[in-house]
Amino acid sequence: QVQLVESGGGLVQAGGSLRLSCAASGRTFSSYAMGWFRQAPGKEREFVAAISWSRGSTKYADSVKGRFTISVDNAKNTMYLQMRNLKPEDTAVYYCAARSQIGLLRETYDYGYWGQGTQVTVSS
Repeated sequence: QVQLVESGGGLVQAGGSLRLSCAASGRTFSSYAMGWFRQAPGKEREFVAAISWSRGSTKYADSVKGRFTISVDNAKNTMYLQMRNLKPEDTAVYYCAARSQIGLLRETYDYGYWGQGTQVTVSS
């Protein structure tokens, strides 16, 4: 059974940085694609970034391109989201997700496994 556990959220001032982690267990993830999504109050969950666990290829939402970096550490079975130059509009609960096929997709329904989420709050 796949388990995803996020950590690293918190409160940060605009312009600051945070690094989110997603510890994955229960499978060999070499054939998986992983993603980060976020959901702000009153809004739908939206795509942030995705990465192929084995190939390292990445995809980003336009709103975070150039500011966020997604990566994986195979030895630790952990995915990261390095967030820089944070803006108040980045405030949301951030979720990690996994799908058991390759393909860097942007829709929530393409991912079968989800973590519990971690809150990121950016103050102005």
